[in-house]
Amino acid sequence: MEEVLVNFVLLLVTVMWLLVFARVILSWTNPMGGGGLVAFVYQVTEPILAPIRRVLPPTGGLDWSPLIATLLLGTLLTVLRSI
Repeated sequence: MEEVLVNFVLLLVTVMWLLVFARVILSWTNPMGGGGLVAFVYQVTEPILAPIRRVLPPTGGLDWSPLIATLLLGTLLTVLRSI
């Protein structure tokens, strides 16, 4: 049972990492937003990125929250894979 839970969390964290990465790419290619998929990606990733933004405000017009989020999610993936 523990293995199933670890695999589920591993899958969830991997999907979240990919969605944060997709949000970064979408912000470069389509900064004005638009479309259902873009709205979905922004809505799913905002609960992860908003708390990081509150702690680490933008510096020089750059939003560092996706970088911090991918680093944290990547670290979590490494820890989960070692279990």
